[in-house]
Amino acid sequence: MVKIKPKKGDLLIAEPAIIGDVSFNRSIVLLADHSTEGSIGFILNKPLEYTINDLIPELEADFKVYNGGPVEQDNLYFIHKIPDLIPNSIEISLGIYWGGDFDKVAELIKDHTISEHDIKFFLGYSGWESSQLDNELKSNSWVVSENIYKNSIIEKDYESFWKEKMIEFGGEYSIWSNAPEDPSYN
Repeated sequence: MVKIKPKKGDLLIAEPAIIGDVSFNRSIVLLADHSTEGSIGFILNKPLEYTINDLIPELEADFKVYNGGPVEQDNLYFIHKIPDLIPNSIEISLGIYWGGDFDKVAELIKDHTISEHDIKFFLGYSGWESSQLDNELKSNSWVVSENIYKNSIIEKDYESFWKEKMIEFGGEYSIWSNAPEDPSYN
């Protein structure tokens, strides 16, 4: 496997060896920011039991909410692909944007102008201090992968995403694609 240096917009795919890590086992993280100061990302494939309506009752929509990571899990974050409709969005890359005017998002949801194919909500985020992610990469906790899905990653099927990446990587990774998430079930 060719190792690439992470950059904003890349995916971090949890190595199979990360088993037992409650936050990141079988996770796929979209890097929203990456610099010498540190990194921020959102776990794309860990849905919670909540919808946006459970968290904000005035938003009568059943958009799933995902566990974005272990940091600030009492805060709601979002990524989207509609910057023309959501002012103050920050481009991550490849047509994916982070944040923006939440009042406008609420209005767009109420008006049925946007759907779950346009936006993804997270409680919390994943964060790494300046050299922390580099150290985790050196210890083989993550594989860095280019985001080949561009902004359609927002609507990617979360249930099979990690398994698909293991098959795509091939070799020893493909063995892990059919392993149970909890090795004690084996």
